[in-house]
Amino acid sequence: MSDDATSRISMLTALIRRPYFWGLIAIALLLAVNSIKDPGYLAISYNETTGSLVGNLIDILRAAAPIAMISVGMCLVIATAGIDLSVGSLMAVAGAVSMEFLSSAGGSAGAAFAALGLALLLGAVLGAVNAVLISVVGLQPFISTLVLMLAGRGLAKVITSGQNTAASNETFRWIANGYVIGLPVVFLLAVLIVIAVGLLVRRSALGLMIEAIGMDPRAARLAGVNRRGLLFAVYIASGTLAAVAGIFATASVMTVDVSNTGYQLEMDAILAVVIGGTSLAGGKFNITGAAIGALLIATLDKTVVFLGVSSSATPAFKAIVIIALCLLQSERVRELFRARRSRAATTTSDASKEAVAA
Repeated sequence: MSDDATSRISMLTALIRRPYFWGLIAIALLLAVNSIKDPGYLAISYNETTGSLVGNLIDILRAAAPIAMISVGMCLVIATAGIDLSVGSLMAVAGAVSMEFLSSAGGSAGAAFAALGLALLLGAVLGAVNAVLISVVGLQPFISTLVLMLAGRGLAKVITSGQNTAASNETFRWIANGYVIGLPVVFLLAVLIVIAVGLLVRRSALGLMIEAIGMDPRAARLAGVNRRGLLFAVYIASGTLAAVAGIFATASVMTVDVSNTGYQLEMDAILAVVIGGTSLAGGKFNITGAAIGALLIATLDKTVVFLGVSSSATPAFKAIVIIALCLLQSERVRELFRARRSRAATTTSDASKEAVAA
């Protein structure tokens, strides 16, 4: 076998071993299933009036944007052996404060940027509250973020006086509904943020220190790693990115539903992170994998609706797909498969030898 062929096989093997590879395969299979039902499912057309690309794939990219935001933040938190159950509620809080502000501030571009800054600031502050409860008070991440998960929607209701607040601001709406080079602005912003976070944690020592406190906090402390500071950094980042997701979700309709905005999206974020290859035990993490996991969740949601799966059966349908994907990713399952294939090959070889001898 030539060196080029050997190199290609090695590259293919390395790719298959990456957990997010199976996420890409799952996305391709879901799109194939949808294409079987509707051969024109993957078609993309150009709308000359709006200057935008139109199609199911574009809808999936738009839907994946808020999931990607909370998944990236969740990925960093889980890498520290923590969890953030409050991201869905923080989406509602960010949406509530931005809509409430815009409803009284008017439709100017300045008001839009002020609402954006206010929502991001509040998300960062609430993320810092989680960090204080975990790193200073010493509460378990599950408990502290569960508290804010419950309190967050209450805060959103206080901000909006318990009403679904609507506003009108074309600049703010453009964030979720606008297009650049034919693609949704919300998706392009999500891609830029994912790339920026990925470069920050992989082109500096920050990522290694986050992994260190997730794998062995004691050893990291002895090595001089500031665990408390890193926990503040990741939880503030998670809160800020959840606020970005809340802005994406509310800007599309310019209305915040405090009961449903971000509802159970923390579960989708955790699934996306796991699909991307990040261990819930902490340590190694994969930003690219989390983004691909978010895209898979969005594709799966779109597929469920497109196939007409009953709403009561939707959780079971999603569970089957996720379980199958996790089994494909499992190293133990792959080892069992390889061992069984090796035994089968050995049995075939022995049978051939016996036939020749006879």
